[in-house]
This record gives sequence, C-alpha cells and structure tokens, in this order.
Amino acid sequence: MRKLLLLILLAAGFLSVRAQDVSLTKGWKLAIGDSAQWASPTYNDQHWQAVNVAQSWEQEGHPGYDGFGWYRIHVVIPSSLKQNAFLKDSLRINLGSVDDNDEVYLNGKLIGRFGGKTGDIKTGSFYGPRTYTIAANNPAILWDKENVLAVRIFDTGGDGGIYGTNFSIGMADVMDHVTVNTEADFNYGERNSLSKSIKLITTNHYDYKGKLAFKVTDPETKAVLYEKTNDAAFSVGRPFTYSFEIARLEKKSYTIVYTFTDEKSGKEITHTETTPYLLTPYPSAKPKINGADVFGARPDHPFLYLIPATGQKPLTYKAQGLPDGLKLDAATGIITGAVAQKGSYPVTLTVSNRLGSKTKSFTIIIGDKIGLTPALGWNSWNAWGLSVDDKKVRISAKAMVDRLSAHGWAYINIDDGWEAEQRQADGKIIANSKFPDMKALTDYVHGLGLRMGIYSSPGPRTCGGFLGSWQHEDQDAQTYGDWGIDYLKYDWCSYSEVTPANPDLPALKKPYQVMRSSLDKINRDIMYSLCQYGWGKVWEWGAEVGGNSWRTTGDIQDTWRSLSSIGFNQDKAAPFSQPGHFNDPDMLVVGKVGWGPSLHNTRLTYDEQYTHISLWSLLSSPLLIGCDMGHLDRFTLNLLTNDEVLAIDQDALGKGASQYLKKEDYQIWVKELKDGGKAIGLFNLSDKYQTISLDKNDPALKGYTKFRDVWQQKYVITTGKDFSAKVAPHGVMLIRVEK
Repeated sequence: MRKLLLLILLAAGFLSVRAQDVSLTKGWKLAIGDSAQWASPTYNDQHWQAVNVAQSWEQEGHPGYDGFGWYRIHVVIPSSLKQNAFLKDSLRINLGSVDDNDEVYLNGKLIGRFGGKTGDIKTGSFYGPRTYTIAANNPAILWDKENVLAVRIFDTGGDGGIYGTNFSIGMADVMDHVTVNTEADFNYGERNSLSKSIKLITTNHYDYKGKLAFKVTDPETKAVLYEKTNDAAFSVGRPFTYSFEIARLEKKSYTIVYTFTDEKSGKEITHTETTPYLLTPYPSAKPKINGADVFGARPDHPFLYLIPATGQKPLTYKAQGLPDGLKLDAATGIITGAVAQKGSYPVTLTVSNRLGSKTKSFTIIIGDKIGLTPALGWNSWNAWGLSVDDKKVRISAKAMVDRLSAHGWAYINIDDGWEAEQRQADGKIIANSKFPDMKALTDYVHGLGLRMGIYSSPGPRTCGGFLGSWQHEDQDAQTYGDWGIDYLKYDWCSYSEVTPANPDLPALKKPYQVMRSSLDKINRDIMYSLCQYGWGKVWEWGAEVGGNSWRTTGDIQDTWRSLSSIGFNQDKAAPFSQPGHFNDPDMLVVGKVGWGPSLHNTRLTYDEQYTHISLWSLLSSPLLIGCDMGHLDRFTLNLLTNDEVLAIDQDALGKGASQYLKKEDYQIWVKELKDGGKAIGLFNLSDKYQTISLDKNDPALKGYTKFRDVWQQKYVITTGKDFSAKVAPHGVMLIRVEK
C-alpha cells in the first residue's frame, strides 16, 4: 500500500539517538485489537506478545492484519537526562515510523495524536516517522520511576504498527531543529572536479555561532583528501552558506562529512553525504536505435509506439514491413493506427541524420498479450503524493520526451489524488479541480508519443481517501478507455472493508478478476498493474488473473535498509517472470523524492542507486521513475539513460534473475538473455570495499569468453582463472557475458 508519507520537521526521523538517551528498541509488547483499558499503567500486559519493533506487525506474526493494535513498554526515565541537558524544558519521545495513525499515552495520559481526520484515527492514512515532545514538568512523567508508554495504532492496509530504528527518550536538544541542507546539485567541472554549496539552517529562535568542519574521505583507502574548518553563524531566516570544490577525483564515490559545533552549548550536528560519479558514456552524435526488440498490441486496438533513438537532431525515421493499418510519422518517429490481423510482423527500423543511418530489427506482435517487456516510465507518487496535478504531469511528460524517451521510457502515470469527491449522478467517475480536462491531458501525452497511466482501488476508497472503483468497475474501465488511458495501477487499499477478514486465495484474486473482466470489454490496450503488496504469493497467480505486473512487496523507501530488504528477497518470485507478466518490487527512489509536496534528494548513496537500477533491471521489473521530472540532475539523467543496462531489463526473453550465490556480505544474481548471453550482478552488501570473484569454470561463466562492463559500456580484459571485481560498499559490478 502506498501511504501518505508526511515528513514533518519534528517527526522527520532525521533526529539522531544521542548517547545519553534512553533506548526504546527492546521491551515492547503487542496486542491486536482495541481496548481503552490498555492505556492504563496498572493494566497487566504480561500475557502480551513480545515483539521486535524493527519489523511491522505483519512480520511479527500477523500477516494481512489491518485495524487496531496496541504497543506497550515499561521504562525508567532517569532525572539525569534533564540534569545533563543543555535545554531542560522538554522531553522528546522518538517512536520510529508509525503505520498509519496513532495515539500515544504516557502513564495513562494522552500526550500526542497524529493522523486521522477530526480526531478519528480510523480515517486517512498518515504513515511516517513520529517524534512527540512534551514539557519536562508534565505530571505524566514519573522521573526516576517506571513509566508505561502505550501506543494505539490504526492501520488502514498493507504493513502496520510501529517499526524502524529510532526508538528513544531524551531531552529536546538545541540541535533538534538545525539542518545541514545539502539539497543543491553538485556541479561538474574540468579534470573530474566537483563543486557545491551547502547551508546551515534552523527554525529555532536561537543564535548559533561555532565551527563547521568539512572533511572528504576516500572510503576505499580511508585517506582524508581534504579537511577544513570554518567559522559559522546562523539563525532563523539567516542561513550560513559554505561552498567548496574538490578537484581530480577518480571515477568512484567519496564521503563528505559536515560537522557543526555550537560554541555556547558544545552541542554538534553531523551530516554525511557521498559524491556522485558518472559511468554511462555520453551518447554518440551518430544515430542509434534503442529500446526493446518487440512490442505487443491487440487486434483492432489503437496502436502507439515512439521509436527510441539517439543522435544529433534532426533525425529522420523509416519503418519497412509495417503491418496494414499502421503508419509512421517520419519526422517524429511515432507509429500509430490499428492492426486487424493477428500475427508476428518483422519490421526494419531505420533512423538517419547528417552523420549516417542505423537500422534495427523489430517485431510487432498482434495477439492476446501486451506488455511483452516491463513498463518503462514515470509514476507521480514518490515525488508528489496527493499533490499531483495537471501541470506537474505535463512537465513530467515534456521532460520525458525531451530527455528520456530516446532510451525507451514511455509511460506517464498519475497515481492517487486525481479523483473528485463524488461521482456524477449517473455514477461516472470524474477528475477533481487539479485535473480540469483529463481527456485533453491524455491527448497531450499521446501527442508526444508517450502513453498515459492512471490509478484506482477495488475498494470504496483509495489509500489517500479518494474514490475507488468498488461496484463501478465497468463504468470506470469505460471512462479510462474514453480518456485514452494506457496503464492502470489497481491498489488493494480499502478493499479490506468489503472482503472477509484474512481473505483466502479466491478472495485475494476476486477484485483483480473483476477489473480484468471490465478492462476486456473496452477497445483499448491498458497495461494492468496489480498492487496488493505480495499477498498470497501473487507471483504464482498474477498472470492467471490477467495482470501485466504485480507488486511483490510493501512500499519502498529511499533507504538502503528498504532497498536491500526488498530487492535481495525477490528470488521466490523471479521464476514467474515472463513476457507480458512481470514481478514489481515497487517504484524507483532515485533523484528528488518526497511523497509531496516537499522534496529531498534521495537518501540512497550514489553506489546504492547503481545497485537499485542494476538489480531491478536484472529482475525484469517495471522501471517507474518516482522523482521530480522537472529537476533531473546530471547524475540521475546519466543513471537512467544507459541503454545497455535498460536492454537487460527489456530483454525479450523476459526472465527474472536468479539469486545465484548468497553470502553474508555479498550476493551474485544471474539472468539469462534471449541471445544466449547472461547478465550478472556482483553486489557488495557490506559497508567496505571488497573484491568479489567468480571462477570462470563455474556454470554461470563456463563457455563465455567476453566480459562487458555494462555501466561503462566497455569490455573487460581478464586473466587467470577467476573473474574478479573490486566493488564499492553497497555497490555493484554489472556485467554481460558473451561467447
């Protein structure tokens, strides 16, 4: 389930656990259900379930449970916290992330509530980090005695409970509202130099004066490349700006640590980021045709395909062997029309400019299957959440056609938040005021040669509380067809309200079968994306109910913990990937994300982003960009335009990679390709550089003589009996082997 992720300053989860804080990571107990007496400090909770709050309650033995649950913990709050603090007026309670809405009681007294509407925590979906601050003289606090902290949770769907890493009690700190803002883009200069400006900002009414230490370290050698300390002063509305340049960097990532120390309080705040490095070569000015080798459509349905090609413009397009009913615009490369006769049609595409021409064999298959390769596109949710609107979608479409479509990116998908409050009198769904004319918006996207996607739920309401398709499936499918929609993401959400508790397999399939039947009644190819978080081993039956893709997991976040726990646990689903039907481990979290309307640079390091795209491509996953398309920085653009990496994802064989070798600190994943070659990812899961090797006589490599570094698009010369690669922390070496 996609939750409404609110990144609130106090609850942002960026607050570090200080050494003197009291840890709340152990000792929690859980009860499923709801009772007012569970807030009482005298209630006997000895029979409750002991749980690990690093995990959701689904992972703690309650799969598929939505509704109320309570957590309780007994903890002594020492008065030394207050005595040793610089600020002594407020106590801060960090509760990791809450999924979805909560009320918090300390010794029976309500001290905080978040989520819900009009005081009802059963309404809305407000997943996100939580921190509550109360006065140090609040009588609810029992200093130096045992306290009972009770948290009442309501989960609307998907994962539920409280979970994460930041569980602690401490005093509010002078640095709580200070931020080292590193959101500015890096600038790329000559001789592999990088420059940037960062800011120290605060919302505290306190005048900060102290030292800012700046240090650049090579994580491979541990050598300090650059170190400097500057005087720094800032206050509300008056940030401190620090600019720097680092010269002569190698093609790898370095670590930058910023530490500000306030001279009056002695308190400090530290922020760490890594430096970007570009691997994808700049595309040649000569013409080149990219994208998948095959494209499927149904008979007599509208056909739309933009030939993806790079090269100096203007480009001229030709297509020899197009089936009857299709036509090509030679200036734009857009193929449109409809084909009546089923069949496999070999086509020769040619793209020319003043520097030459290039041809490619391409197959159009008219039949019962669409989505023969995973979708490449953009989805609005991870950037804009419910704040998506017509303007943001148009900006995204224009950015895609200008900067990404030449590499095969084709879908512009609107997620939740487009629906009006009520249906029309005849039951027809309409868009809200943010989307004044959905048909006109779709026509605009189609005019660029791109395809348009939309979102709904089989329940009465979507995850964001908007109208779902419950009991209006035929009407909604027809409306999507009338608008010209090409992709539907169908999210379980509130369907739990209209299906039996703990649904069995037929109940899990039912809503998706109903909408599949409705989509089959309209004269349009609509890619069908099932979103129900991997319940019931959906990969085993997603194709059976007509899904073109299906979510295999809960929501991804822009952290290594989330990325790695999702990506490296796809081995059970991988064998079910096939042309027209693909596993979906959720959308991409690269670039500027934030779940709307405020955005931030992804918290993934640059090495982790290379891992993200490499692993998702090996898995034959839909690649749906989740960032602000109007602000594609140079690194993100370089990351998303490597045609050899994308070719692995778009390989016509459609197989997902297998987890070939799993060790404690590294893994190797292998994917078979249609041309007889293999794509292999060597992933470093550790926090330090390591060399990963594979014997050339190993079955994965035996018989293959050519080893190509896919990111750098160059062959690697290897000697000896092993193929070895030095891989960065949380990084990857992605190779393609050929005979």
